[in-house]
Amino acid sequence: MYTNKVEIRVRYAETDQMGYVYYGNYATYLEVARVETIRSFGISYKALEEMGVMMPVLEYKTKFIRPAKYDDLLTIVVVIKTLPNVRFTFDYEIYNEQNQLLNVSETTLVFVDATTMKPTPAPQNVISALKEFF
Repeated sequence: MYTNKVEIRVRYAETDQMGYVYYGNYATYLEVARVETIRSFGISYKALEEMGVMMPVLEYKTKFIRPAKYDDLLTIVVVIKTLPNVRFTFDYEIYNEQNQLLNVSETTLVFVDATTMKPTPAPQNVISALKEFF
C-alpha cells in the first residue's frame, strides 16, 4: 500500500453562496492530489504522456460527510491499495484543519495507448516505483 498527503487551501472562487466548496470542485482537488501522488513516487503525468500513455478516468465515486469552507486548509490523503495493471485505483480521504473527515472518494483510471486509444498495461516505471510498497 502506498500513501501520500497533499494540502490544498480552499479559494473563495471555489465556494457557493453558502460558503461551502461547490461539489464539482472536489473532482479538481482529487486530480491535484492524484497528480502530486504520482509525482511523489518519481513519475510525472507529463512524462507518462510523453511516453504515449494517457490515463482517462473510468469511474469516480464520492461521499460528502461535512462541507469544506472558504480558506480551509484541506489535507487529502491518497491511498493506492493495489499495484496497477490496466486500471489504476486511488482512494481519498479529505480532512480539514480540525482533522474532521469531510469526504471519501475513489477514482479508477485506465492506462490507454495515446496512438490507438486502447487500454494498455501499466508502464513498467510505474510498477517499479510502487512495487516495494506491496
